[in-house]
Amino acid sequence: MSIVSRFAPSPTGYLHLGHAYSAWMAWRRADVFRLRLEDIDTTRCRPEYAAAILEDLRWLGLDWDGEVRVQSAHFPDYAAALERLRGLLYPCFCTRAEIARAQSAPHGVEGVYPGTCRALAPEFRAARIAAGAPYALRLDVAAARRCVGALRFCEEATGWVEAEPERLGDVVLARKDTPTSYHLCVVHDDALQGITHVIRGEDLREATHIHVLLQALLGLPTPIYAHHKLLTDASGKRLAKRDKAATLREMRAAGTTPEAILHQFETAT
Repeated sequence: MSIVSRFAPSPTGYLHLGHAYSAWMAWRRADVFRLRLEDIDTTRCRPEYAAAILEDLRWLGLDWDGEVRVQSAHFPDYAAALERLRGLLYPCFCTRAEIARAQSAPHGVEGVYPGTCRALAPEFRAARIAAGAPYALRLDVAAARRCVGALRFCEEATGWVEAEPERLGDVVLARKDTPTSYHLCVVHDDALQGITHVIRGEDLREATHIHVLLQALLGLPTPIYAHHKLLTDASGKRLAKRDKAATLREMRAAGTTPEAILHQFETAT
């Protein structure tokens, strides 16, 4: 079986070592390697970051097959996928602060939406939307599960895993000002690009449960998943953009060679 994998960074900053490691992990195993830019967050993504990602990957020696898919050029594709889920979506008017307060309540679950807006009356929803209230469209996971039943996916290292999308709650699939979300785009584009193996960091392992549900709802194939360990700093903390992890551009400027970086990756694997 030929392995078709991909690297799908968000151009909200320059490529750091952890990102490059994830790209290399997917590239080294692929017979066909796709590249796409997940730039649906038009307020944070910048063209200069997108161009720099391509430049850094080439410098590192990682090539790709076919054209780069740029998600912001394909919003109509995601809108069509969202429309197919319309009967399973509901508008949520909660602010982040309101959600945080609900999660901190005695029976709240941190990181999982408590379902506050799930049972709002249709006329109340319509009035809020007509008044211009900001909202997100959430997937009613319980209703979605009733449509598809039991689900599972293959995690390469451990075998078959029963999918439990309830662990992530009713995730956001679109917002008033952004017509799609990461979860919807990733399953749409993995199918479109013929991805057979999703090779990515273990920080995205939990998201797989929702992705498998969306694949079933949209009639899309489920790839094999392989979640690799993350690169960490000397203290054991994972490398992250928000923590200002060293970027490849900074390492290049300091005289680091591609060979040295690839050797570090080999050692870490």
